[in-house]
Amino acid sequence: MMRKAEAAPAGETVIIIDDDEAVREALEGLLDSVGLQVKSYGSVQQYIDHSPVVDVGCMVLDVRLPGRSGLDFQAELARAGNSLPVIFISGHADVPMSVRAMKAGAFEFLTKPVHHQELLDAIHAAIAAHGERRNQERGLTTQRARFDTLTAREREITLMVVSGLRNKQIADDLCLSEATVKLHRGQAMRKMAARSVVELVRMVDSLMVPASARTQ
Repeated sequence: MMRKAEAAPAGETVIIIDDDEAVREALEGLLDSVGLQVKSYGSVQQYIDHSPVVDVGCMVLDVRLPGRSGLDFQAELARAGNSLPVIFISGHADVPMSVRAMKAGAFEFLTKPVHHQELLDAIHAAIAAHGERRNQERGLTTQRARFDTLTAREREITLMVVSGLRNKQIADDLCLSEATVKLHRGQAMRKMAARSVVELVRMVDSLMVPASARTQ
């Protein structure tokens, strides 16, 4: 049974999972010196028990851990849809191990002893990538919420516009006047905060509305 999730700290957060306490303390000191929030754990189970919430950050994960290995945990994170970038560190790395990690989506694979600047560079790059992804996710959430405010008629006309139909064609297909079509299209664009039809098309495409729905 998981404990109640910890409150997300302000700023960018790095999760460290390594069974070597000395390594954890060294990494904590390094990351603290550059202003990064750090949460460290000695095992995957300890991390799960605390369930830390991270908005933007990355994970520094040892490959060999007590209980579940870092590689197995990486696979679990991927299956759960966790987008936190994973940077592996290992003192016992081999080529098949690193290849497996990278193919499974690891952001970076570093060998111990890790050079501080190399690790910091990887962490900053991973956090930047995660921040961009989170911004995209938030943007999609906003667009989806706006799309959901459209009336059935506005949505119908929006999908027809996105499919490339002109106002007259839409009016003929729906047995409406062009003026009515323009009115609904304008209302839809206002609700979606689209400044042009091209922008409206991009928004609908980003929401992955099925192409079949656009011509129904």
